[in-house]
Amino acid sequence: MKRVVLVTGATSGIGEAMVLEWASRGAQVVAVGRRKDRLEALEARLGRETCLGVEADVCVDGSMEKAVAAALEKFGQLDVVVANAGFSVSGNITSLSIDDFHRQFDTNVYGVIRTAKAAVPALTATKGSLAIVGSVMGYVSMPGSGAYAASKYAVRAIAEALYGELAPKGIRVTHVAPGFVESEIRERKNDGTLVPGSDPVPAFLVMKREVAAKQIARAVDAGEREVIVTLHGKVAASIARHAPELVHLAFKAGASKLRHRKDA
Repeated sequence: MKRVVLVTGATSGIGEAMVLEWASRGAQVVAVGRRKDRLEALEARLGRETCLGVEADVCVDGSMEKAVAAALEKFGQLDVVVANAGFSVSGNITSLSIDDFHRQFDTNVYGVIRTAKAAVPALTATKGSLAIVGSVMGYVSMPGSGAYAASKYAVRAIAEALYGELAPKGIRVTHVAPGFVESEIRERKNDGTLVPGSDPVPAFLVMKREVAAKQIARAVDAGEREVIVTLHGKVAASIARHAPELVHLAFKAGASKLRHRKDA
């Protein structure tokens, strides 16, 4: 019997790439997202016997239970669930509104919790895997990224707790921490507006989403506790863990140079 993999945030970026990657590995995939046209495009590309598109919002209570029910009705089981849906709010903490923080946490944190709670019964039945997509920003909080980083620190804590809590049920948990990967996330304003071509990260630092998806699928299939994606991500996380003072010195130096340029 084929494995069944459910991915949230499946209509772009890493999420879409993971749907395609697991399908290429012979799995049946459940693509969950809010954009119906993109879900239909995935179904058409992969075929309805391989891919089921489910329109759902991780911010809405009960939505993920309906998505899981649709997956079970179509394919009969769930072997892997990837809690991937997320977005980024940027800006200095004191300049952001409380609503900005609510929206950031509702998607990135509560969305993961809603997904996990909805998926656990089905994953218990198959002794399956739960992958939780955080970020390298769950290790390093940069100026201007406090809201996003805080949500990803929380996601890392949730993944670590679930690793122990779900082990007795036979469910393996993998925390996924991508660095800069090809995605729309950095091209969206805080209100969700997409500005194509506005990614501030140099192209040479950005990993192709297909490459990232292969690394993630491999780690989840192997039952790894964590996978940090991209070389710069591994370096940043290692420095944050073992020499955090270097991170703070770098940020101070950067802030000092910025002030100097403004004063000049």
